[in-house]
This record gives sequence, structure tokens and C-alpha cells, in this order.
Amino acid sequence: MAEDVKPTRKNLMEIEDRIELSERGHDTLEQKRDGLIMEFMDILDQARDVRSELEADYDRAQDRIDVARALEGDVAVRGAAAALEEYPEITTQSNNIMGVVVPQIDSSKVKKNIDERGYGLLGSSARIDEAAEAYEELIESIILAAEVETAMKKMLDEIETTKRRVNALEFKLLPELRDNQEYIEQKLEEQEREEIFRLKKIKAKKEAEAKAEREAEEAETEAEEESVERVSADD
Repeated sequence: MAEDVKPTRKNLMEIEDRIELSERGHDTLEQKRDGLIMEFMDILDQARDVRSELEADYDRAQDRIDVARALEGDVAVRGAAAALEEYPEITTQSNNIMGVVVPQIDSSKVKKNIDERGYGLLGSSARIDEAAEAYEELIESIILAAEVETAMKKMLDEIETTKRRVNALEFKLLPELRDNQEYIEQKLEEQEREEIFRLKKIKAKKEAEAKAEREAEEAETEAEEESVERVSADD
């Protein structure tokens, strides 16, 4: 509350410094929020494309595995899957977007040639190869989707955090500081008016005392002159 602040010039200067600092911080956070929103919209557009590709890859992989099971049998499909010797490798790095650390996921050994899948040319068929290829593409889409979705979530969290900070400055801290500033300025003006009034009273009192003293001195001088005149007349 403003009434809890001691109305001194020192406190007024400190509050003015805090207001200036808070306003600069508010402007900086607003710029950051707007920049984050623009980056988020770009990532959101990318996420929509990735989701569409993921859904399409999933449907294609599901169709091809269904065809392979129907024509080659479930045992042959499972056998081809079990023959895999090298599994995909995933590494993660960090990428900084306006102060927000988002993951960058790199993958290797996801897409393979036919001779790298473990089951060999004689132990497979075109339907199984097509299904394997479709699932390799699906895995790559899943990895990309994970990267984009995670980045989007982190950006959204940072936007919400920044918005809360902007609102806290705009609607809470700055109004309180300005109320305190106005309260101290009013109190200092009152004190200044009271001090001026007090000084005027002191001045008026001193002038009255000086006037009374002069009048007394003048009266005393006149009395002495009259006394001298009487003495001279008697002589």
C-alpha cells in the first residue's frame, strides 16, 4: 500500500528508478513475447505439415503391412522383422530459439537397403520390402514430429511465462510503483506548503517583533527628547 511508504525524497528517487527499470523490462519482455509468438507460429505451421505427413506415412505403412500379412502370412512378416540386426540410432542436441532451448534430434540407420535389413533377398518378398520401407519412413516422420512437437511445447510454455511476467509488470508492479510515487509527491508537496506557511509565520512574527522594537525605540527616543526639551525650558 502507498501509505506504508515513508514519504521522503530518497524513497521517491528510488521509486522513480524502479519505475524506469520496470518500464524497460516491460518493453523488453513485450518484444520477447512478440518474437516468441512469431517463432511459435512458424513452428506451428511446420507441426501441421509434419502431422499430415505422419498420418499419411502411418496409413501407408499400415496398408502395406496388411498386404504383406495377407499375401505372405503373419509368420513371414514377423520373421523378417526379427531378422533386423542394426537398430536406428538417435542423438539429441540443443538449439536456442530466442533464449528457449529446444531439442534437435538426429537419427541414423533408419532407412536401410534391402541387404541391410537382415532377412536377405531370398528370405523376403516385394510386399515385405515395401512394408519395411514404409515403416522406415514412418519412423523418420515420428522422430521429426517428436522434435517439432517438443519445440512447440517449450515455446508455448515460454510464451505463457513471458506473458505472465508482462502482465505482472503492467497490471501489478508498475501501478503500485506509480501509486507510491504519486503518494510521496503529494505528501512532499503538503510538507513543502506547510514549511512555506511556517516560514511565513516566522517571518511575520519576526517582522512584527522588529516593528514593535523599532516603535519602542522611537517612543523611548521621543521621550528622551521631550525630557531634554523640558530641562532646557526650565533653564
